[in-house]
Amino acid sequence: MAEKTQRLEIVTPERKVYSGDVRFVVVPGVEGELGFLPEHAPLVSALKIGVMKVQEENRTFKVAISGGFVEVRNSRVTVLARTAERDEEIDRERAEAAKARAEQRLAARTPDVDVVRAELALKRALARLKAIS
Repeated sequence: MAEKTQRLEIVTPERKVYSGDVRFVVVPGVEGELGFLPEHAPLVSALKIGVMKVQEENRTFKVAISGGFVEVRNSRVTVLARTAERDEEIDRERAEAAKARAEQRLAARTPDVDVVRAELALKRALARLKAIS
């Protein structure tokens, strides 16, 4: 007998990143990681920059997201993210370059550097690198 699954949709303003049936999903909630199995109780939560873990029937993959919201109901998980990249889409060199740029901006701390923006850029780059590690 096949294990129960739930429908997962990952959507950004630009595109639908993923749509399929999965066994288990973990998302980076603002208060900590949240895991969802089929028939989970209804829930809505804000998400922070981080890495989602998705378990399909025969494989597991990761998705780097930069915040958003998750809604769970009726064995359906919908993630509305500002940005989302599946592990197979992430360019390591580009992510490492973004990390280095953000670290340089934070180290310089010149008056023209937007520190909050640089910190967010660093968090996004680290999430992308974590998704492919």
